[in-house]
Amino acid sequence: MGNLLSIVPPVEGEATVLPQNIEAEAALLGALMIDNRLAEDVQMKLRAEHFFEPIHGRIYEAILKLLDRNMVANPVTLKPLFDGDEAMKEVGGPAYLAQLTGSGAALIGARDFATQIYDLAMLRSLIDVGRTMVENAMDTSEAVDPKSQIEAAEVSLYKVAEGGDESGGVKSFLQAARSAVEAAERAQNAGGKISGITTGLSDLNAQTGGLQRSDLLILAGRPGMGKTSLATNIAFNAATRWMRDRDDGIPPERSLGARVAFFSLEMSADQLATRILAEESGVVAHKIRSGALSTHDFREFARAAATLEELPLFIDDTPGLTIAALRTRARRLKRRHDIGLVVVDYLQLLQGGGRSSNENRVQEISEISRGLKTLAKELNVPVLALSQLSRAVEQREDKRPQLSDLRESGSIEQDADIVMFVYREEYYHDMKRPDEPNDHSSAEDRDKYSNWQARHLEVVGRATVFVAKQRHGATGNVNLRFESEITKFSDLAHDDYTAVQTR
Repeated sequence: MGNLLSIVPPVEGEATVLPQNIEAEAALLGALMIDNRLAEDVQMKLRAEHFFEPIHGRIYEAILKLLDRNMVANPVTLKPLFDGDEAMKEVGGPAYLAQLTGSGAALIGARDFATQIYDLAMLRSLIDVGRTMVENAMDTSEAVDPKSQIEAAEVSLYKVAEGGDESGGVKSFLQAARSAVEAAERAQNAGGKISGITTGLSDLNAQTGGLQRSDLLILAGRPGMGKTSLATNIAFNAATRWMRDRDDGIPPERSLGARVAFFSLEMSADQLATRILAEESGVVAHKIRSGALSTHDFREFARAAATLEELPLFIDDTPGLTIAALRTRARRLKRRHDIGLVVVDYLQLLQGGGRSSNENRVQEISEISRGLKTLAKELNVPVLALSQLSRAVEQREDKRPQLSDLRESGSIEQDADIVMFVYREEYYHDMKRPDEPNDHSSAEDRDKYSNWQARHLEVVGRATVFVAKQRHGATGNVNLRFESEITKFSDLAHDDYTAVQTR
């Protein structure tokens, strides 16, 4: 093999050589050994696998390992790590380490060398993706499925765009432990109770620890319970917290908020925006829709719109999305806007792939729930997906939802890290409203109405979120206030809990 620094590029007519710069790799390694402080600038982006020459990648990895132990990394301290390395012997043995430090001029351009090494690695990855795409497209030995090939190509291209960072890839325990410590630090800095993305609801944060990266969270409920309103509130709260942290100089990776992608398969973008503006302005939603706003109301509505014009909330209201199309759009939003939370309203309106959708709905829902969990891990963001419940709830005397009520597939419960149900007793209690008594009413009718009215005062404007499954914590109930006119959920004063919990 000979000394790497003397490698001569192949002459014309030889096999095409992948993009590379061996000299830049050698110069960077030399600079790092001369001035260990340079590692702080390059190690966040550059990894060992980005080096074209494997021995260079191992030297780089060894340098970072020594620095992580607070040791000096130079040819002397690195020598014992390569005494038995066969590839090192081929380039002259450990003396090659000293040779790399021969040019101090490399110190000046170290950052530029690192950038070039990274860029060339990306080009090699892109070439690899292109070759795979061509090979798969040319192979007709099996059933042709262009859509799945396009989806696979999109996944591969996304990984290249993200620098090859695969959330499901192999990590050392050190890397995993660091992530765990960072999460604990976030919770500590937030005063406890939250290590993920905030929901904006203190008691829900306390129960779940916030929305955790790579988690699939299911928020389910029967129609009329307010699940879309709660999801919209959470999305809005996360986005506004991100803006506030940004204005306070808190770096994005330490923010308890997030830029949000909201896939609204049921409501249009302007309907969703109207809900958010009604919540923020305090203007009753039906007045906005009917054009019955007073001058004051319109002024407040316009003020809220102006205040929130920079809100990092991206709404996709394309109807009939397939799970593959949703994942493609989410990746694009992650790449362009660095979204930190994905909301899907709602799961049953998504479509599966061509084959499963032609079979049965249970298999299709299973494909969708798995796809959403995969998306959460791939993008390393929480995915909050809304889900309908079966009509079995309506057949029971006790209307409080259970895990068995999740509609159409047990895979939703299986794939989810957290399953939450939103429940408003007020909704069902209003259906039982007896006739208001008059002068001719019996004592029994008067008592019946009086009892109904007493319970009504206890449940009106109240909601409960049942955390029925939590992979990383305990289950439990969270009581919230719900203002139906502006579709807003908020924390319920602890003094009011007893009224809700008397049953």
